[in-house]
Amino acid sequence: QVQLVESGGGSVRTGGSLRLSCAASGNIFLFNAMGWYRQAPGKQRGLVASITQGGTTEYADSVKGRFTISRDKNTVYLQMNSLKPEDTAVYYCSAGLVRPEKFWGPGNQVTVSS
Repeated sequence: QVQLVESGGGSVRTGGSLRLSCAASGNIFLFNAMGWYRQAPGKQRGLVASITQGGTTEYADSVKGRFTISRDKNTVYLQMNSLKPEDTAVYYCSAGLVRPEKFWGPGNQVTVSS
């Protein structure tokens, strides 16, 4: 199994920045891709960004140019700049073999106030 431990959420004003971190442990051979998903109240969980071991990244259109995903071995980071109220959500770290959708962290609240 794989365990994911997140840190770095919190509250910020519009235009501010936050950095999320997620460290994976356990059977690290069970995943290649890591990523971040988010879920706002009343909405479905959706991909924010993902990154493979080789460094290939994918972003949701809504965060392109504002968020940056990076990875150092089995730790993944999400640098979030120019935050907007619509970025308010619970952010989940994830990991998987092809897409990061098999293993999940407990979630971390990010709140952006206007």
